Amino acid sequence: MHDLPPRFWPIFFELYESLPRQGPGSRACTGKALELCRDLPSAPAILDLGCGVGGQTLHLAELTLGTIVALDNHVPSIDRLRATVAERGLAGRIRPMVGDMANPGLPPKTFDLVWSEGALYNIGIENALRVCRGLLRSGGYLAFTDAVWRKENPPPEVKASFDMDYPTMGRVPDALASIERGGLSLIGHFTLPDAVWWDDFYTPMELRIGEMRGKYSDDADALAVLDRLAQEPAMHRSYSDYYAYEFFVVRSKN
Repeated sequence: MHDLPPRFWPIFFELYESLPRQGPGSRACTGKALELCRDLPSAPAILDLGCGVGGQTLHLAELTLGTIVALDNHVPSIDRLRATVAERGLAGRIRPMVGDMANPGLPPKTFDLVWSEGALYNIGIENALRVCRGLLRSGGYLAFTDAVWRKENPPPEVKASFDMDYPTMGRVPDALASIERGGLSLIGHFTLPDAVWWDDFYTPMELRIGEMRGKYSDDADALAVLDRLAQEPAMHRSYSDYYAYEFFVVRSKN
């Protein structure tokens, strides 16, 4: 992002770290994607790349009998997930760790399933697919979500918003072409319903922004940042037909 005020990132992380999820998704969508991974072992070795505070990590623990390495480069998010894992007695199954998605430092061909919701774009989709493919055992699955355009010629404010964070964002056929070039086999894909942008993401975000406005009521700089952050759910409310999140499930060919 360009031309951000000095207070932007501290306020951004204070907001996002307090949310159940750091992007669109739901337990039901996680379950639907898992159903496409038909040949997983009974207790798969799972890697959750870019896990954030672990909303989907916990769903994976509920929906499988597997062990999960949950990796993110943001230390406070991993600290929060570690606390949640300890509180829920899941330390034997979930291992949160700080790491770089581009260079996770994990042994190759270790995982039956690599999972990533709304995070792979940070290192470039084609680079991310290469990294994930190297971590998968033969026949292993990769399940990931990615933002995609649904219509041509989005309004300038929508295009500018995505260009700041994801300038190479394409459409579903572009993602499918990247999957093919990455030497992975497509198993299936589906569009996340609009409700999952709200239930555990934008609705709690707007509530939290309201609480933070009270906390920072005498802080004009913080309020300006909150105004900026509030534009995202407001934009989605008006223009959600122009873009979506797509869930892709693919499989290693070797």
